[in-house]
Formats: sequence, C-alpha cells, structure tokens
Amino acid sequence: MTDKSPASGHRRPQAFRLDDPDVVVAEDGRPAPRGAIVVTPSLAVPEAEETPPLPAPPPSASRWTTLFWSGLGGLVSLGLGLAVSKLIEDLFARADWLGYTGLAFAALFVVGALAILGRELFGLMRLRTLNALREQAAEAIAKDDRKQAEAVTRELMALAKTSPRLFRARTELAGHLDAIIDGADLVRLTERHLMAPLDSEATRLVSDAAKRVSVVTAVSPRAAVDLIFVLLTAVSLVRRLALLYGGRPGALGMFRLFRQVIAHLAVTGGMAAGDSLLQQLVGHGIAAKLSARLGEGVVNGLLTARLGLAAIEVTRPLPFAALPAPALSDVASGLIARKDSEKDEPKQG
Repeated sequence: MTDKSPASGHRRPQAFRLDDPDVVVAEDGRPAPRGAIVVTPSLAVPEAEETPPLPAPPPSASRWTTLFWSGLGGLVSLGLGLAVSKLIEDLFARADWLGYTGLAFAALFVVGALAILGRELFGLMRLRTLNALREQAAEAIAKDDRKQAEAVTRELMALAKTSPRLFRARTELAGHLDAIIDGADLVRLTERHLMAPLDSEATRLVSDAAKRVSVVTAVSPRAAVDLIFVLLTAVSLVRRLALLYGGRPGALGMFRLFRQVIAHLAVTGGMAAGDSLLQQLVGHGIAAKLSARLGEGVVNGLLTARLGLAAIEVTRPLPFAALPAPALSDVASGLIARKDSEKDEPKQG
C-alpha cells in the first residue's frame, strides 16, 4: 500500500479486496500505475524441516587395527594350511587310504569354511544395506526427494517379500505408490505400512526380555549366573530384532551390530540409570521398599529394555518419522507393575 502517515512515515492501515483490479503486487524495477494500491509481499523465511535423528554410525576401525588383524589372520591361515598339508602327507606315508580319507576331510572343511564365510559376508552386506536405507530415507525426508523415496520404498518392499506378516501391508502400499507426489510423504507412508507391525512385535520382544532378566536376577543366588543370563539374553534379543527387521547377521555381523548398539547408547547416554521411568520409580520411594535383590532385578530389567530400544533404532531400516519411537515406559511398564504386585503380596497375606 502506498498511503503513508505524514507524521511517522509509516503506512496507515487500509482495507481492500484481493480481486480489486487496482491492487497490484510490487515488483523490482517496475513502477506501479498511478492510483493503484501496491502490495509488497513479505519475505517469509521457510522453516527448515527437522531431519529424523539417526543412530550413531558403526565405529570404523583404525588403519593400524585393520593391518594387525589382517596380518594375524594371514599368519593363522598359513599355519593351519601348513599343518593340514603336513598331516595329509604323513597319512599318505602311512597308508594311501588314510591319506585319501584325510584329503576328503580337508575338502569337507574347505567347503564348510567357504559356506560360513559366504554367510558372514551376506550378513554384513545385509546390515550395510539396512544402514544405507535408513540414511537414504532420512535424506529423502529432508530434501523431499520423490525419486530417492521411491527407490527406498521399492527396496524395502523387496526385502519384505520374505515376511508373510507384511503381505497385506505390501499390497496396500503398492496400490498407493503412484498416488503419492511428495517424497517425504511417501517415506512416511512406507513407514506406517511396513514398520508398524514390526515395531509392535519388537516392543513385545524387548518387554519380554526385560521381564525375564528382572525375574532371573531377582531370584538367582549367584552373580555369575546373573551375568551369563543377561549376556545371553542381550545377544538373543539383538539377534531376534535384527531378524525381525530384515537383517541376517552371522557371528561377524552380530559383533558389528553390538558395536553399533553400544556406540548408539554411548551417544544417547542410554546406559545411565537416570531415565525418567527409573527416576519416577526411585522418586516415589518404591525402590527403597523393595528388597536388594528385587531392586537389582528391576534395574537390570530396565537396562535390558534400554539396550533393546537402542537395538530397535539400529536395526530398523527406516528412521522414526511418521511413527513415535518406543519409549522406556512402553517396554518396562509391565515390569514395574509386576514388581509392585509382588511387593504388595506379603502385605495382603
């Protein structure tokens, strides 16, 4: 608007209709017609979309560590090869049938070793694919890239073909694939269809593992038994979560996966026993009324639940964008309810 107050130099308020032919938009370098109402558009700064948080990347080994393990592995392989070769030569020296028998066993060993190596490499490649999909999905949401989002969706649908529980979700998603224009909306739609049933199952797995750990560590008389059981439960939980979300980790894959989970916990501070749920538990004085073993079981169950939540974020092929990430209260609420009921039982008796 061109009307200005002579005293202050500022424009006076003025009403007009948007479809009025006398209303024009100010443009750089072009004079406005006489008597026209000039509207100057305000420069709105677009708000930057928040990129979904990603788990910490797997820690990369240093160059010297890689050289050390490569050299050690080479020496051990050469030593085993020479030992097997000398054993077969000694067997042939004693009797031909012993030599051929040893040679057959060596061939079986080589075939089995190659099969195990292939499975380990496949597991590592699958974990790398899931990590790459998560990063590409976050980038597609941040940039609203339709082409990249479609590539992520199609690859996830291909990975989900082996899961019967996702058949209906894949069918519905394939029907809506061409109707979504925005890349960010396509990734969110994919997450709602493919990740929702898996997230529900993953939450149940973490909750059950936390309850088992809390009960066993509460009644076990030996600390060594507690340690072994917690370790086996953690390994089994991480492996089941990886299988649930499409990973096929072998021994090397589990080692790499655990390193990534621990790195994620270190970044998020999740191993600290200061989560809101634990603070609430201690704040209400419940922990002080429980026995020492029962309180230890609660803490171990909470830490197992926190480890499971970190494993979900690491093994999940999509970031949490459309669906809320499971919280500690979602997987440990039954744990605390169980402990409260156990605490109240002696009072009722």
